[in-house]
Amino acid sequence: MKINTKVELGIIALTDIAVHSEGGQAVRSSDIAARQNISHKYLEQILLALRQGKFVKSQKGIHGGYQLSRPADKILLCDVLNALDTNILANSCELDDDQASGIRASVNNCLWSTLNSNMRRFVEKMTLDDLIKEYKQDLTAQKDYMYYI
Repeated sequence: MKINTKVELGIIALTDIAVHSEGGQAVRSSDIAARQNISHKYLEQILLALRQGKFVKSQKGIHGGYQLSRPADKILLCDVLNALDTNILANSCELDDDQASGIRASVNNCLWSTLNSNMRRFVEKMTLDDLIKEYKQDLTAQKDYMYYI
C-alpha cells in the first residue's frame, strides 16, 4: 500500500507534538522539522491541515508552537487520515453497471473491498496514544541493547 507523503509526515508530526508536549509546553514547528528531517515549509502546510482538523492548536508568542487539542487517546487515526487525505479510506473500486459481474466484480468483492474494510476497521480502533506507546516501547528496547566498552 502506498501512502502519500502528506499523510505519513502528518502522522509523524502529530506524534512528535504529542511526545514533546507532554509537560504542557508548546512544540515549535522548526524543532519538529529538525527532529524529523522534514522541510519546514512543507511541515507548516501539514500543520495547517492538522489545525483545521482540530487535532492541534497553535500558540503564538515567544513560547509559541503547537499542542494537541485533546488527549492523544481521544484522537483516532481514521480521523487524522481523513483530514489529511479524504481518499485514503474511500472505496477505491466502485464498478459501473456493465462491470458489476464477472471476474472484475469477484476480485473487487473478494480482495479490494475486504482489504479496504479491514484497513478502515483497524484505524478506527487505533489512537494516537497507541503510536506514542509503541514509540516509547521502541526507545526502551533500544536502550536495553546499548553496549558499553
